[in-house]
Amino acid sequence: MRRLLSLSGALALACIVPTATPAAADTSACTHHWSGPQVCIRMEGRNGWNSVTAIWTNPPKSAKTRTVWLTQDGDLVGSKHTARRKGKTISYTWSSFQQGTDAKMCVHFKDINRVACDKTKYIGNRAQL
Repeated sequence: MRRLLSLSGALALACIVPTATPAAADTSACTHHWSGPQVCIRMEGRNGWNSVTAIWTNPPKSAKTRTVWLTQDGDLVGSKHTARRKGKTISYTWSSFQQGTDAKMCVHFKDINRVACDKTKYIGNRAQL
């Protein structure tokens, strides 16, 4: 009887584990400097299909907008855009598009020599929430 209970417990666990969702593919990276502009990139999506957000986290209060652009593996993606103040930050989000995997995505703000970059990753299939 004890063996039967152990077997049914193992089967129940085996049925539960595959339905657990893997870790999210969403990532972010920031420049790390003690002074001056702090720039971040946030990618949300999965398997090389992401939206990308450029964030200037510490602009002066007088700054309301800033020109921003995105590069993929060093090449300009689309055209330059205007990032706008949202609370204490200035940001712009590119809609989801396919970058592929292992692509180096970087955000650039005009007149700021710091650049934030992150790489796209393949995480496999995951359950939709």
